[in-house]
Amino acid sequence: MLVRHYQGAALLRDKLTELVELERILQLAGDRAEVRVVQEVECWGNRLPVYAITLGNPSPDVPAIGFFGGVHGLERIGAEVVLAFLNSLLIRLGWDHTLHHQLESLRLVFMPLVNPGGLLQGTRANPNGVDLMRNAPVDAVERVPSWVGGQRVSPRLPWYRGRLGEPMEAESQALCSVVDQELLSRKFSISVDCHSGFGLSDRLWFPFAHTRQPFHHLAEMHALNEIFQTTHSHNQYIFEPQSLQYLTHGDLWDYLYLRSRQNPDRIFLPLTLEMGSWLWIKKNPRQLFSRHGFFNPLIEHRQQRVLRRHMGLLDFMARAACSAPSWLPIDEPQRRQQHVQALQQWY
Repeated sequence: MLVRHYQGAALLRDKLTELVELERILQLAGDRAEVRVVQEVECWGNRLPVYAITLGNPSPDVPAIGFFGGVHGLERIGAEVVLAFLNSLLIRLGWDHTLHHQLESLRLVFMPLVNPGGLLQGTRANPNGVDLMRNAPVDAVERVPSWVGGQRVSPRLPWYRGRLGEPMEAESQALCSVVDQELLSRKFSISVDCHSGFGLSDRLWFPFAHTRQPFHHLAEMHALNEIFQTTHSHNQYIFEPQSLQYLTHGDLWDYLYLRSRQNPDRIFLPLTLEMGSWLWIKKNPRQLFSRHGFFNPLIEHRQQRVLRRHMGLLDFMARAACSAPSWLPIDEPQRRQQHVQALQQWY
């Protein structure tokens, strides 16, 4: 663990406060959570762990939900939201009997720091200069915006996909292996990947990013959105396909969703929480002078407000995964109706 291996590296601990916090949480967890290091990555001469933490019923017969953060090292608030939720759950396990009952019929999966090297360096990309969300072997079938959509020119430039034909980066492979094992092995699963940096509003994006065509489980995603909107009628989220905003090459969640379709009996609903960081800049224009200020709330009380703001969303998604049979459209007429409504709303 970082805290044990690098007691003398004060600068390293200061720059990787999220990893220090994660390992504090893991000590708190004790035997209530299963913890493993999926991968180690090198950065500035240090080997940094990529952790996966699981709670709840390991049976493949129960649904699962995964929470992911820190895919982009600059977007620290995404990792912090996942850490705050994990910490809250572990504390609740000490007194909340309803949570214990929930975990009897649910699997919870956490990867709060997918890209620890990017967090340490303060970069969007990993230490090899690769943007993990442009790294999957999926090419857009329609025109993407220049550069932002992914480029193979140079790792010195943003949104670098990696060299054509090379394996995915170690961090990408770690995320995919956890999703394969813990989520895609089940009949129903959801993922929530926490990011920041687009617009003034908080958005919940779902596939696809490589095409404007609807994905197969559009009816199920519309049903999920429907119960969310009726349960939280005054929420601030915009629920939409990512393709309404822009297309990209190499999206990891498109890749994993397409893998899930190899078994047509599986339902996998990947979501990306894109926190609107421009709102923080609007409230505090001085953040424009900080690279981190484009993607994170730099004032402490705003950071605390953001962490509180998204706890309800993550808790709702866990409950929705656990209770999926009660809201999923079961027969074909129900699916068809939800699909038509979704097309009218989003396409």
